[in-house]
Amino acid sequence: MPRGLRVAAAASWRLLVVAGLLYAVGRIAVVLSELVISLGVALLLAALLAPLVDRLDRLGVPRTLATVLALLLGLVAVGGVLAFVIATVINGLPGLQDQAAHTVESIHRWLRQGPLRLSQGQLDEVVQRVADLLRGGQGSFTAGALSTAGTLLSLASGLLLSLFTLIFFLRDGRPIWRFVLRVCVPGHVRARVDRAGRRAFSSLVAYVRASAAVALMDAVGIGVGCAAVGVPLAPALAALVFLGAFVPYVGAMITGSIAVVMALVTTGPLSAIIVLAVVVGVMQLEGHVLQPLLLGHAVRLHPLAVVLGISAGFLGGGVAGAVFAVPAVALLNAGVRGLVEPEDAEEAEPEEAAEPGGAPEEAERAADEEPGPEERSAPGGSGSGGSGPDPD
Repeated sequence: MPRGLRVAAAASWRLLVVAGLLYAVGRIAVVLSELVISLGVALLLAALLAPLVDRLDRLGVPRTLATVLALLLGLVAVGGVLAFVIATVINGLPGLQDQAAHTVESIHRWLRQGPLRLSQGQLDEVVQRVADLLRGGQGSFTAGALSTAGTLLSLASGLLLSLFTLIFFLRDGRPIWRFVLRVCVPGHVRARVDRAGRRAFSSLVAYVRASAAVALMDAVGIGVGCAAVGVPLAPALAALVFLGAFVPYVGAMITGSIAVVMALVTTGPLSAIIVLAVVVGVMQLEGHVLQPLLLGHAVRLHPLAVVLGISAGFLGGGVAGAVFAVPAVALLNAGVRGLVEPEDAEEAEPEEAAEPGGAPEEAERAADEEPGPEERSAPGGSGSGGSGPDPD
């Protein structure tokens, strides 16, 4: 057989084996989707809070107390944003009712006196048809409400699992990581895999920070647009956009749609069109500039890889796939680079932890590994505890 054909056949069956493995992993992830999503959310939150926990740990705060403080700070931040949104809506509700009534009256007058010239009888007929449609779909609405209740229950259980997992990621990240290394990785490559894991988690930390920057820019853009055209509750709408923008594309679009509806109900169709143009412009800026450049720079991925990763994740796993696509690609990219690059080419690592709960220090890692040249030359920080080789 020609050598080219033999090489092509050898490469093909290996690619088929890899594709089969990826397909099997994907099927397992679909079956265990709730568990996988909960663990993914916990890992992303660990990347957000682990630097704070490590900093408190270095200041002498017990790790359990540092974990509790970081969680409380995160809950206070999210709860504060939600409380601000709810309080703003409640305080502005009387004005919203007056503006909505005025807008409905203006639309009614436009329908009767505008180009359509609808009579009162025609308007009453339209209202009656809408009422009949709502009554006819009552059974569907009931089934949809039951389905929504089940979805909310599943979401609540997933959030509890994520919170429970996050606590142990932050508090016991070092022992968990050392256990995984000791059980799953041979001793002669353990230091290299440890370096790859630390790089991967550092890349995830950078991704979370870049996502927060993108969400902030989306919130500022849509909030300023709403305030410029006189839409009430513009700060609350901006806060909603900030929370929703952590879901790439879809989140900002949904929360931006709420701003468009608010503009239509309170200030009229022209303001709604302007707000819609602002939301579309912000979405285009996010999709073509912010996501590829900021996220790509933070996780050291080409902008094309970011766009293709988000698109593939959305097509394969919906919203959840879009959320986890880029961090998964970033983890793989940083991990593979850490495995294949020589040790003397390692770049300076950030201060943050390199795995959930912090990077294992040199002495801690040496306590769980067989001493050897790899361990003595492995990069890592200095720390107390453990029984590793004497640096002298």
